[in-house]
Amino acid sequence: MSRTDRSTHRNLAARMGGWSAAHWKTATFGWLALVVIAFQVGNTVGVKNIDPNTSGPGESGRMDRILADGFKLPANESVLVQSSSLRVGAPAFDAAVADVVARVSKLKAVQNIQSPLGPGRAGQVAKNGHAALVKFEIKGKKNAAGDKLGPVLKSVDDAQAAHPGFYIGEFGEASAAKATDTAFANDLKSAGALSIPLTLVILVIAFGALVAAGIPLLLALTAVFATFGLAALPSHVLPIAQEANAVVLLVGLAVGVDYSMFYLKREREERAAGRSERAALEAAAATSGRSVLISGLTVMVAMAGMFLTGDGTFESFAYATMMVVGIAMLGSLTVLPALLSRLGDGVDRVKVPFVGRVRGGNGESRIWGPIVDAVLRRPLLSVVLAGGVLLALAAPMLQLRISTPGPDTFPKSLAVVKTYDRMQQAFPGTALPANVVVKASNVEAPAVRSAIANLEQKALASGRVHKPITIDTNREGTISNITLPIAGTGTDAGSNASLAALRDTIVPATVGALPNTQAGVTGLTAEWKDQQDQMKSKLPLVVGFVLLFAFLLMLVAFRSIVIALKAIVLNLLSVAAAYGVLVLVFQHGLGKGLLGFSSTAGISPVVPLLLFVILFGLSMDYHVFIVSRIRETFDRGASMDDAIADGIKSTAGVVTSAAIVMVAVFAIFMTLSMLFFKQFGVGLAAAVLIDATIVRGVLLPATMKLLGDWNWYLPKWLEWLPRLEHDEPETVPAAQPAPIST
Repeated sequence: MSRTDRSTHRNLAARMGGWSAAHWKTATFGWLALVVIAFQVGNTVGVKNIDPNTSGPGESGRMDRILADGFKLPANESVLVQSSSLRVGAPAFDAAVADVVARVSKLKAVQNIQSPLGPGRAGQVAKNGHAALVKFEIKGKKNAAGDKLGPVLKSVDDAQAAHPGFYIGEFGEASAAKATDTAFANDLKSAGALSIPLTLVILVIAFGALVAAGIPLLLALTAVFATFGLAALPSHVLPIAQEANAVVLLVGLAVGVDYSMFYLKREREERAAGRSERAALEAAAATSGRSVLISGLTVMVAMAGMFLTGDGTFESFAYATMMVVGIAMLGSLTVLPALLSRLGDGVDRVKVPFVGRVRGGNGESRIWGPIVDAVLRRPLLSVVLAGGVLLALAAPMLQLRISTPGPDTFPKSLAVVKTYDRMQQAFPGTALPANVVVKASNVEAPAVRSAIANLEQKALASGRVHKPITIDTNREGTISNITLPIAGTGTDAGSNASLAALRDTIVPATVGALPNTQAGVTGLTAEWKDQQDQMKSKLPLVVGFVLLFAFLLMLVAFRSIVIALKAIVLNLLSVAAAYGVLVLVFQHGLGKGLLGFSSTAGISPVVPLLLFVILFGLSMDYHVFIVSRIRETFDRGASMDDAIADGIKSTAGVVTSAAIVMVAVFAIFMTLSMLFFKQFGVGLAAAVLIDATIVRGVLLPATMKLLGDWNWYLPKWLEWLPRLEHDEPETVPAAQPAPIST
């Protein structure tokens, strides 16, 4: 537990910073070239997105691939014609239906139109007669149908305008996908438009100068743009999810700003302490640069855990986020010291008047100084109180319920959602049916036809399936796709009960009992259920991987088994508290009026796992930065108590500023329209706020105070670990410049 001898060799971050400062033109223009080339590469090769028809797990995934390989199903669409007073058969109602049929029949993209007024189409008329469905297909591949929908949607809108006494709206696979894709794109555009100026304002307040504030933001944005381009390359091997851009923007802004702030603040602090420009830059590279390197590697390891899910969406998140973190880390260790070496004290140019900063003259935070002093005077009480608050916040996590957000959770302003709601009432289960897929050498064989007829009979008798049941067979006669409208909304308990009845009882007793035949259930309800099951089964593996490798990185970085274990425990507390907040908000409805959502069914299955890896990685940023400063002060000869106090106080300001940036950006996602973004934003903002205040400002110093020199305990059998200690240069300043406020 003795103090560790300082290394006589410069660490990697210091060498990178030194080279970049000495070759500032090469580093700066090389970075700009990287960004431009990366973006151009992305535009040239194009991005390959995940095909939801072939990427799913479990039984539904197998059935979807059977359909995709041997049954080129087009996208099915329906136009709902509804009246509150008239019924089908009334001249005005039939005229409205005929007008819809006539309009869509003229379009090249439409085929196989089925009018509810034709013979044998009773299933397309609601039981009360006040609603009817005009069904048709979009020609070509299902995943390209959205590009052909423009004229179709316009014709439906024109029909609505021509018959104002009726409700006429479209819903189907392609129109729902197109509407949600558009909503995702609009949300992402809004997030970018709001987050960039908001981040700049916060940075201006933190630094008090436009030049110093602009550098972290520019580095973060260039890292994000470079990733948008470079991610196109692996997407042709592992297709990328449409949500990946939003995750890249969030993570890229967070780590890019964090890393640049840590580096820049330390350089400014060293200048204020009297070091020459070169010595200040060398000190920042050797200390904050090292922290950035360790933090970046830890975040990338956390993101790599998503590869273990076996899910295409998470795999694309993994490589996209690892790329943006790696690029942001590279920029902070190269182009940032290059710019600082060129700008020198000019980084504080363009001072912003009337911007007050909560800083002391010695660089310590006026707010956190008294808090840390109080914590160190009563460390045990501080641990009990702070730990109690976190456990109380985390307690609702035990009630966490996974629920896939379906159309009922999408923004009510979307036209397809309005139509979906009306279709569910008039034609229960028709909007999101289940599909039983049967593959055999000849599905027209008497035994197969008999089994399918038996399936229909048992399904209707169960009360979980409604009419009309439709059967489509491919040209080769080897695959049958049986469409079954099921009870429920598609994502609720009723839908899951219907799915269970089909999978557990009805299918095994009918088509599933045929020899040499493949049979299974797919459809959105089945796909969502299989995705949830896979996430639940893979979550322990992902968590175990992240915890193990984060522990090993902390162990090597600080040569302390106590620091490594404590980092894991504190980060888990932050994540657990964030989960608890998610449950309070999105299951108990706390603040749902303010956030603008209505569904409290549960948390999207993507959110818990994605939050865990991102939050665990981002939490390590603060932990590494603060503990590195404490260890640095301790190695200089300070007592443990003084090292803790100095380390926390000297880093609290920059940690608070960085946290405010992250919380503000994440809070923007709470205001977006899609429930996924709201849950993601609330979870991230809550976790970062908790981590930067209760955990790093109270629990970390209090536990370190209680442990004393035991913080640096390393068993003798681990003495072989490499030494990656600080190697801050001892250069004497060439002159004593006027202090620079930080």
